[in-house]
Amino acid sequence: MHRKWDIDAHITVSMLPDRIEIVSPGGLTKGMSKEGYLTGGISILRNRIVGSVFLRLRMIERFGTGIRRINESYRNSERKPVYDIQSDFIKVTLPVMEEKNNLVGDERRVYSALKGRLLSSSEIAEATGFGKTKVVAILNKLVAAGYITTSGNGRGLRYLRE
Repeated sequence: MHRKWDIDAHITVSMLPDRIEIVSPGGLTKGMSKEGYLTGGISILRNRIVGSVFLRLRMIERFGTGIRRINESYRNSERKPVYDIQSDFIKVTLPVMEEKNNLVGDERRVYSALKGRLLSSSEIAEATGFGKTKVVAILNKLVAAGYITTSGNGRGLRYLRE
């Protein structure tokens, strides 16, 4: 049976350095509004075969909570998902998550220097141009606030922002 939203095209997933873009050919299913799609609570499968496989694998449910769960996972991120809903496709852009924080000035510079790296306080001082005493004070504050973690001890103490 050919439905209005059946299109002879494939879903594309593009993984880029700063985002993931998912383009699904075909617009919203019959009976679904943009508002209903974005707020969830209504579940209308576009592909019943794929949907039933994912349901059996327990990767989805039938409560229409997918978009709500995506938005919830981005609650603490500075950048939010973007939903482009057109009559012939739906494009969801999921940016790389960047946690919101209340860091300012020097704290933000130290925090930024650590992104994805395990560094000593001396390496952080070199990267930021700050004195080691200042860096250690800022690092202690960031550790206490839960922004970063430590590994090792003494001269082997390293700091990490995950």
